Amino acid sequence: MIVRRCSGGVVFYANKVLIVENDKGEWTLPKGKIVGDGLPHESAVERVKLETGVDAKILDIAGDTIYEFFSRSRNQRVCNAIMWYVMESKNSQVDLSKEFLQGNFYKIPEALEKLSHSKEKSLVDVSYKKYKEFKKTDERKLDEKKSV
Repeated sequence: MIVRRCSGGVVFYANKVLIVENDKGEWTLPKGKIVGDGLPHESAVERVKLETGVDAKILDIAGDTIYEFFSRSRNQRVCNAIMWYVMESKNSQVDLSKEFLQGNFYKIPEALEKLSHSKEKSLVDVSYKKYKEFKKTDERKLDEKKSV
C-alpha cells in the first residue's frame, strides 16, 4: 500500500465555505499531496491556491483524516493521511484548476448537503465553530483597540 502525506484547507469567506467538485463528481475540500519535505501548513496554503486560485491564511488546525482507496492507475491501495487547517480568504474570487468540474464558496448548510464524504462534513462543522470563535475574538480585539 502507498501512504501519501497530504494537507488541505477548510476555507471560509463571509460565513461561506469553499468546496469543489472533482472529476469523479464528488464534492470535496481542496487538498493535495505534500511534495518532498514540505511542511503540512505550507502545503495546505499552496494546494488551496493551486487548485482554486484562492489566497487564504491559516487561522487554526482543523484536524486530520485518513482514508484508503484502490488506485486503478497504480493497481494498488492508497492511504491518504490528510492534515486539515481552518483558513480564511479575504475575497470570494475562485479560479479553479482544470481538474475540477466546479466549485465556489457556499453557505454552510448548502455545502454540508453537497459534500460527498461524512468525514469532510464533520470537518466543516467543527472548523466553522472554530472560525466563528476566531472572528469573535478578532472583533473583541478590534473593539479594545478602538476604546484605548
